Amino acid sequence: MAPQTPCRGPIGRRTWLQLGGLSLGALATGGFPNLSQLLAMEQVGGQRTISKDFSVILFWANGGPSHLDLFDMKPQAPAEYRGDFLPIRTNVPGIEITEMMPTLARMADKFAIVRSLHHERAEHSGGTNRFLTGYPSRAANLNHSEFPEIGSIVAKQLEAVTDSIPPFVANTKFYGSGPAYLGPAYAPYMPSPNPRSSTGDNRYDPIPIYRAGGSNDSLSISSDGLLTLNRRRDLLKSLDTLPRILDQHGTLPTLDGFQRRAIEMLAGRRTREAFDLSREDETTRQRYGETHFGKSLLTCRRLVEAGVRFVQCQAEYRLRPETGVTSNWDDHSVNSHIFNAYREKLPSFDQSVSALIEDLDVRGISKHVLFVFCGEFGRTPKLSYGDSSRRPGRDHWPRAMSVFLAGGGLRMGQVIGATNRRGEEPVERIMDSNCLLATIYERFGIDTTASYLTNAGRPIPILTTGHPITELL
Repeated sequence: MAPQTPCRGPIGRRTWLQLGGLSLGALATGGFPNLSQLLAMEQVGGQRTISKDFSVILFWANGGPSHLDLFDMKPQAPAEYRGDFLPIRTNVPGIEITEMMPTLARMADKFAIVRSLHHERAEHSGGTNRFLTGYPSRAANLNHSEFPEIGSIVAKQLEAVTDSIPPFVANTKFYGSGPAYLGPAYAPYMPSPNPRSSTGDNRYDPIPIYRAGGSNDSLSISSDGLLTLNRRRDLLKSLDTLPRILDQHGTLPTLDGFQRRAIEMLAGRRTREAFDLSREDETTRQRYGETHFGKSLLTCRRLVEAGVRFVQCQAEYRLRPETGVTSNWDDHSVNSHIFNAYREKLPSFDQSVSALIEDLDVRGISKHVLFVFCGEFGRTPKLSYGDSSRRPGRDHWPRAMSVFLAGGGLRMGQVIGATNRRGEEPVERIMDSNCLLATIYERFGIDTTASYLTNAGRPIPILTTGHPITELL
């Protein structure tokens, strides 16, 4: 279906060094495309129209969340469709969401739901590539996207306004995402990436974007976002005094300008402090929750306040073994009991997301920070029972999905679009998923007709289809 037309206390140097991950040799010698090269490009970047006061937090439900059990409930549908949960009213007349999110229901005036997006790709990585780039991939199950994801496009467009913190940060690489032909200089800065997240493996533990303390506490960057342990050991030897120098002098006078900015951006106090949740008061930490969701979203807020312009974080949750084997939202019957999984994770989701929305508002930055919760697609309206235990699940469904939005200077307190009575397809305000990308690009001030050259020299526009969602703008 075609879219409708107006569709940041310093930490000790030894602790920091144990975080690892920044190769001075690579930055200085140009061993791979790197952040210093990105910064150097500012000289020739020219005048930009991009907004200087807008950021995005993408809380990514990898695997695909069920629209029918969250934001587009169908209580009148047959039992094999409607699921276990009932809808509840919100503080906005006519808007209902799942009963599992009572706190969010009391602040519906501060969020919007788009119920009528769709696309054509039903594979996890293929769907991720399609959703985050706006283009269908040739490969179905691809580890790395064939086109640049939205965060990489934003990082590219921000060359002329990049300051002292990475513009694009993620907890790990998504399956089917990446900078593609823009090159690894535009990949996200990742504190503790797990390479398994960019494969079909869906049984890895939640990956922190916050400083976790312990064996997984690492800040790293390389052409793939991950350095080997050997390179981290080399780092201990070669950069032992770097954070101390930065703390004492605030600069690295022996390096040329672009290399110095790259290292200061990644090793400097502003970036390190942004990941340090100990700098938050206990009341705030408790409001978000001492959970993966809570600590992730609190860190996301700290990152955008420090100047990061695009933060993406997987919304993962470790289920009890009797509930499911995955930590994502791929709720096939063979992976989890979908309703028990939601009973476990939605209370934490309700607490942490509502805390973020409230926090952004209280701190006066809700108009400048857009929170987005979605996944690569929705789930099948009709329940399936493929596991030998006969527990319920839902399968992949790109023909309909819901997207949850809050802040960003957009119009909140509304639902846009509708699906049919069984949640199978959009029937009102039918929109390609590119319309969401177009809306975000519009808010950033990015011209989606701008093109970038592929490795073969072919110019590819940022988007060729999709219009900003006028009801939001």
